[in-house]
Order: sequence, then C-alpha cells, then structure tokens
Amino acid sequence: MFKKTIIYTMLIICGLVMVVPFVWMIGVSLRSQLEINQGSSGFNPVVNYQSYMYDGNEYQVSIVMSKGDSTVINLINDKSKIVHSYLTVLTEDIKDVKKVKFHWTNYQEAFRKVPFNRYFLNTIFIALMVLFGVLITSALSAYAFARMHFFGKDFLFYFLISMMMVPEPIFIIPSYILLNKLGWINTYYALIIPWIANIFTIFLMRQHFKTIPQDLLDAAAIDGCSPFKILYSIILPLSKPIIATASVFSIIGSWNSFMWPLVMTNSPELRVLQVGLSYFSQEASSQTTLLMAASSFSILPLIVIFLFAQKSIIESYTSSGMKE
Repeated sequence: MFKKTIIYTMLIICGLVMVVPFVWMIGVSLRSQLEINQGSSGFNPVVNYQSYMYDGNEYQVSIVMSKGDSTVINLINDKSKIVHSYLTVLTEDIKDVKKVKFHWTNYQEAFRKVPFNRYFLNTIFIALMVLFGVLITSALSAYAFARMHFFGKDFLFYFLISMMMVPEPIFIIPSYILLNKLGWINTYYALIIPWIANIFTIFLMRQHFKTIPQDLLDAAAIDGCSPFKILYSIILPLSKPIIATASVFSIIGSWNSFMWPLVMTNSPELRVLQVGLSYFSQEASSQTTLLMAASSFSILPLIVIFLFAQKSIIESYTSSGMKE
C-alpha cells in the first residue's frame, strides 16, 4: 500500500509539472495586456483594478498623482490604450473593482494579426499527405521485415533503426542541396515527399505484426491469398490500434515541424503553423497575451486528437512489446 502511494504521488507530481505550464499559458491568454504589464500573470482570473465613469462609459484608471481630495488619472480602454490623459477627478469617484474577466477577444485579434487560416490549411494538408504516405510505406516495410525472409533483412532493419539517432541538423544541408537540384525548394514536394517514410512507424508496426499468429497467415496462404491480400485482409484489420498510434504520431510530427519547413520554404503562402508562429512572435513580441492566445489555439487540435486516441496508443504500446 505504501509503495503504491509513493508511485501515485510521484505520478501526480510529474503530471502537474507537465500540465501547469499549459494552464498558465491559457490563463495569460485570457488576460488583458495591461494586467500583464502590471505584473498580474497568475492563474486566478479575478482581477482587481480601479475604474472611473466618464461620458457614460467605464474606463480603467491609471493614477498619475493624488493631491488632496482630487486625483490626476489616465483613462484606459479595453485595448490598453490611453483615451484621456491627465484628467483631474474627485478621489471618491474612483471605484475599486474586483471581478472575473476573460478577454476572449485576444484569440480573435491574434488570429487576425497574421493569416493563421492559411497556416492551418497548409499544416493540415501537409500532415494528411504525409500521414497517407507514412501508413502505406510503413505497412509494406513492416510486413516485409516481420514476416518475409530475404538476404540481409536483419542488417537492413537495424541499419534503418540506427538512422533514428542522426539529428535533423546533420542531414538538413545535404537534403537542401538534393532538393534544390530536383527543383523542389519552396514547393509542397519538399515538405511532403521526404517524410512519407518514417523509421519509427516501421519499427512500431513491425513489432505489432510479429505478434500476429503465424498459423493465421499460413491458413490464408493455403486458401490462396497473396502476400498483399494477407496484409490488406488480415494483418491491417488486426492492427487498428497501432495504425491509430502511428497516425497520431505522424500528425504530431508534421504539426510541430519547424526547422525543415523554415529552411526548405521562403514563401508566406507555404508557411506552416510553427513557422507562422515564429514570425508572429517577432511581430507581436511585446504583446504577451496575443502570443499565448496564438500558442493555445495552435496546440488545441493536437490535444483533442490525443485525447480521442489515447486508448489506442496505450494498447499499441502494450502489444508492441509482446512476442509470438
């Protein structure tokens, strides 16, 4: 019992460490820039400020100085801009306000600042095309490595696995030279074709394919099924969890890709989401709330996808470690 308590406590702590930054990001994205400039950037949505009614409208107050019963103030609107400067009013007319206030307009303003709709469309198109290619190449390769016999199979497989240890900056320059000679620089080809084969997905599918009973495949072969028919009719229908997991990982990889599209493209029309966020952070470097809002709606699709697919991911990892 004590051991389980320690384990669950550590898991809860680790979970909080990972979740808290995302909660803070969303909390900041729902605040006004004025609150951030004043040092209010916590999780609590309750804000404290002073207000003053002027011409029938309520404005937030920035106090310049007080003199007796009067106070010199600046009136600030919802966009954190001063609309009236050095206005002398009675101190008693300035009210202390405490309320919950979410600035949902930060998301609208961030989306309008740069063409995020174009960035989203580019990212979705590239992610789906890469996913389609990855599933085809990985299924065929994994089936060959798991169930077929040919010379050098193990050497080739482990050679491919070793390529996972090569970091992207090592091969990005030779890749650029090659793609430039092909005339693919600043095209969708450069963003899709090099990534339609994924070594990790091949490894994941191979491990799962090896858990399928050989007797089932032998029975299909006796009935006249070709290798492609066995793969399509028997193996893939039994591999839905691993396909879901591979799909999620492929989409996440495409969605978070930054260095490759930054180097291989230079046209604003071809920018993917992460590159667009980078340019947006340069344009709105002083607007923390807009940066957090843009980051929040950028990762939201990934969170939704993962929540729907988490059961399949856990199931695939459990089965991939088993042997026949």
